[in-house]
Amino acid sequence: MEEKIIFQPDAQIHQTPGNVGLAFDDVYFAADDHVRLNGWFVPHVRSASTLLWFHDNAGNISHRVENIKLLHDNVNVSIFIFDYRGYGRSGGVASEEGTYRDGAAVAVEMATRVQSLAVILETPLTSVRDVARDKLPFLPIGPLLKTRYDVVEKIRQLCSPLLVLHGDRDKVAPFRHGQRVFDAAPQPKWFYAIAGAGHSDTYLVVGDPYFATLRRHIERGELARR
Repeated sequence: MEEKIIFQPDAQIHQTPGNVGLAFDDVYFAADDHVRLNGWFVPHVRSASTLLWFHDNAGNISHRVENIKLLHDNVNVSIFIFDYRGYGRSGGVASEEGTYRDGAAVAVEMATRVQSLAVILETPLTSVRDVARDKLPFLPIGPLLKTRYDVVEKIRQLCSPLLVLHGDRDKVAPFRHGQRVFDAAPQPKWFYAIAGAGHSDTYLVVGDPYFATLRRHIERGELARR
């Protein structure tokens, strides 16, 4: 029951980047335990970097097509987005261990294993247990949960420049979650508070300044590499 609440995959691909006029490669690849995963690579002719996108716990990559288009057009970056096991056309069954194998409060896990130019966390949670305490403060279920996603603990090991974006009206992972993740992270780091935004509408609420912030952070990483 715990995993059914946390992981909410959709097996059907509803649209592709081709529906919004983007060229893309439909990619299949294997995780280290041989589970077959599916993703899209969307190239950008002026990009020097690729944004590796770990989506959240619901739907699949086809629910991010409009956002892919906006990132492509406004941030000028190539994008690789994929589905975790159990999502979309990827095989296997969703679980915390599985998402760590597939990618990794999954970007943080990956960023502690692989050196990146930059890391971007949008509306992060501190841990699943903290979210459970927020939602059900009178029920001591936190210690009973097997799924952890302890972002605050993992972020301390980060070795890449960090940008945290968080809406101050987020009801899924409240604003203080983003602040705690940011405070725990080592330098260099930047925090972008988005007034009036919830959990999934940050780019819609802010518009151009949102994309400019992402572009600036990626460019900082590219300059540091040089």
